[in-house]
Amino acid sequence: MVLTVDSSTTVVFTRDPKGPECEVCTVDGSTPNCNPTEKRLSNAEKHSLEFSCPKPQDMYSVKIKKKIDCTETSCSGNIVQAESSMFPDFNRTFTWDLKVVSTRAFQLAFQETGMRQIPNEETCPDEHTYSLVTYLRTGPATIGTFCKGGTVTTILARYKGRVSLRVPGDTNAYVSANMASFKFFCVSDTDFITANYPRDFPDNQQMQWDFMVPGMHNYTMHFRDHTAPECLSSEVEVEYKKENKKVTKLTLTDPQPEHQQGNFNMVLKNCETNRTIQGLALKYRVSVMRSGHPAQVRMNTQMMPPCCIFFSVLCTVDLTKQQGVSLQIEKVGSDPYCEMSINSKVEKKINIAAGTKASLSFLDCPNEDVRCQNVASCPSTLLTVPKLDSCLPMSLHSFTWHLNIPQDGTVDLVSPTGSLQQSIPGQKCDQSVSLRVSEEDGFSVGDFCFNGTIQKVQVHANVSITATAQNFTRTRGPFLNASFSQEIPVPTLSIISIPFSETIIYRVNPGILSPTLLATPNWPQGMKPSSTMSWIVTVPSHYQAHVQFVNVSQPKCLERHTAIIVKMLGYEEELMSRREDEQAEDKLLIPQSFYLNMSNCIPEEGHFGAVTKIVLQRKTNVLAIILGIVGALLLMLIVKKKKERTNKEASIYIGKGSFFRPGDKHFTKTRPENNSHVYDSIDEMMVYGHLLGETSYADSMQDHFTGMQADSYNTFTGPTDGQLPVIKEPDPEPKTDQYKTFLDPSETFIPSRPRTPIDREA
Repeated sequence: MVLTVDSSTTVVFTRDPKGPECEVCTVDGSTPNCNPTEKRLSNAEKHSLEFSCPKPQDMYSVKIKKKIDCTETSCSGNIVQAESSMFPDFNRTFTWDLKVVSTRAFQLAFQETGMRQIPNEETCPDEHTYSLVTYLRTGPATIGTFCKGGTVTTILARYKGRVSLRVPGDTNAYVSANMASFKFFCVSDTDFITANYPRDFPDNQQMQWDFMVPGMHNYTMHFRDHTAPECLSSEVEVEYKKENKKVTKLTLTDPQPEHQQGNFNMVLKNCETNRTIQGLALKYRVSVMRSGHPAQVRMNTQMMPPCCIFFSVLCTVDLTKQQGVSLQIEKVGSDPYCEMSINSKVEKKINIAAGTKASLSFLDCPNEDVRCQNVASCPSTLLTVPKLDSCLPMSLHSFTWHLNIPQDGTVDLVSPTGSLQQSIPGQKCDQSVSLRVSEEDGFSVGDFCFNGTIQKVQVHANVSITATAQNFTRTRGPFLNASFSQEIPVPTLSIISIPFSETIIYRVNPGILSPTLLATPNWPQGMKPSSTMSWIVTVPSHYQAHVQFVNVSQPKCLERHTAIIVKMLGYEEELMSRREDEQAEDKLLIPQSFYLNMSNCIPEEGHFGAVTKIVLQRKTNVLAIILGIVGALLLMLIVKKKKERTNKEASIYIGKGSFFRPGDKHFTKTRPENNSHVYDSIDEMMVYGHLLGETSYADSMQDHFTGMQADSYNTFTGPTDGQLPVIKEPDPEPKTDQYKTFLDPSETFIPSRPRTPIDREA
C-alpha cells in the first residue's frame, strides 16, 4: 500500500513480539527497510509499505499521532478529527497532542453526542473509548476516560494535553471536537471521578466541574467514595460557586448541597500530601430532579399552596392482567409546570402498549390538565370499562374499543337500554355519557347517546367505539352490546350502479311525540366516495310518516351519481328516486314502514350528505266520518218519532209497588233543572246495528267495544220498593281549551251521545 503522511502526523505500526512472525517494510528506491515489531512513519509525503504476512491487520495495531500547536496561531473549528479512511481494518489509536501558551487553556466541545465519564480501566460498549491526559509539572495526569452519549459537553485543560481514541478494526472511527473546567448538562443521576482515579489526584492541583442545571430542576451532590490524603500543608477543599453568590467552602466530610437550583461550579483543591500513603481520590454523583417551579417562584411560597411546589405522583401501571387493553395519557392543559414521564422519560403524550408495564410520574399536573384514555380490542362482548390502577392521579376521560369483524361480516351495535340517539345539530345529546363510532380509518359513523329512536347500528367494516364520560367511576357500562352477523345485503338500485365500499344501516323506530332527525355518517363533512348507507324505518300501525329532507348537500360528480331512494318495505316500487342533477320533492307522505337509501358518487368537488326529518301522524279514516254523519241523522229521526208517541199521559202498572203518572209532578225539580231528560247511555250497537254488514265498520266497532254492553235499553217496570225511582245523572264533561281535531280516530268510530229529554206532557 502507499501511504501519505503530513509533517504533523506520525504513524506507528506495532506488533506483539509473542505473536506470529510478520514484517513490515518500507521501500525507498530498491532497498526495503524492514522491522518485525514496529515501524514509524513521519516527515514524508509518501511511503510504500509491504507486509510479509497475508493478514497484517491481525498482527499489527496502528497508532496515528497528530500534533496541534496553538502557541503561535489561533486554533478553532473541527481540528480534532479521526481519519476514518486510514487503515480501517486495523485496531487503531488516534492521538491528538494539544498545546497552547502556558497562560491559556484549551477546550474540547462534544456538542453532538456528549460524553459519559467511566473509570480509567473500563472500555465503552461500542469500543470507542476516549481519554484526556493533561501535563502538569509533576507529570501527566489522566483527567478522565469517556464514552459517547452522556452529559459532558466540553472539557477544558491548561497548557498542554492529549486526547486519545481507541477504535477496533473493521469499524469506522469518527470524532469531532471543537477547540475553544468540564461542563455538564445534568438531567438525571450522573457519576464523576477525579483525575487519575482510582489513583492519587496530583498534589497542589485543582479540578473544576461546571454544571449547567435546567430550569425548574433541583440538584443534589452525593460523595459516594473518597480517600482523604495526609496533608503536609494547607487542606483539601471543595468549593461551590454560583454567579453573583458568595463562594461556599466545604471539606470532604461536610454535608454537600441538596435541592439547590441554578448553574454552579464545583472546584476540588488538593494539598501537598504525604506520598508514602494513599492520596486524594473522589467519586461523586450529581442527582438532578424536576422541582416543579423556578427558584423565583419557590421563594414566594405564600402566594401558592404548598402542594403546588413539590407535587409528584409515582405510579406503576400493569396491563399484563387486562387482555387487549392499552392506555394513553395526554397533556391537554396549558400549565407550563406540568410534567409527565414514562420510565423516567418526559413526554407530552404517554402510550402504554397492551400486555406491558410502565412506571409513570406526574409532577405538578392538575387532574384537569391530563386526559386518560383506554383502548381495548375484543371480538364480541358487552362493552364495559375495566377498573384502572388506583395510583393514577387523573380520572379516566375516555375508553375506546376496537372491533375487528370477520371477513364478509358485519358488526351489530345495540344499546343495553334499548335505543340510541344520534347527536347532530338540532338534536344534541345532553347526557353524562356519549359514544363515538368510527371506522378503522377514522371515518365517523356517528355520535350517539342513549334513549333515542335508533334500535341498531350495523357496519360492514372494522370499527372503534369511544365512550366519553364525566365520571367513569360511577358509570362503567355496559355501554353497547357488540355482536357479529353476516354481511349486510346491498339492495338493487334502479338509477345508479356503485361498487359499494362500505355499508352502514340504521334501524329506526321514530318517536310519536316529537320529530326524529337522521343524518348521514360523518355529517356535515359528507359520506365517503362510492359508498352507500340506509335507514330501515319502522312506522307503527294507524300512523303515517311525513318525511322531509331538510338539509341536502350535493357534490359535482366526477363518476356516477348520488342517489336518494325511498321504498316501502315489501314493495319494489320506489316512492322517490333522486339524483344530484335532478329536481325532486323534498317532502314525502309514507303510509307504512319504509326503507331510505343514500349513495354517494365519486365527487369532483363538494360532498354528499343529508339530514332527514321524520314526523309521525295518525291516519285519517274517511269511512268513520261518513258513518258518524249518518248516525247523527238517524238519531234525530228516532227522537222525533219518540216525541210523537208520547203526546198523552199514561199510567204505568207496577206490581207490588206504587205507581206514578208523569203528570203527578212527583219530581221536585223542573226538567231543565234536574237534567232528567238526559239518558245515562245509548247502545250505539243497537242504533247502528244495520250498518254492521260493512266489514271495516264492524272491525272498528269491535276495537272500541271489547267488554259487555251494559247500556242497552230495557222496558221500565218501576221501582219494587215503593219508592220513586232515582235517576242517576251523568257527570258533566270536563271543559278544556285544547283544540281537538274533528277527525280524531277515537271520535270517528263512536258518535257523540244524544241528550234526549223525557217528554212529561200528555
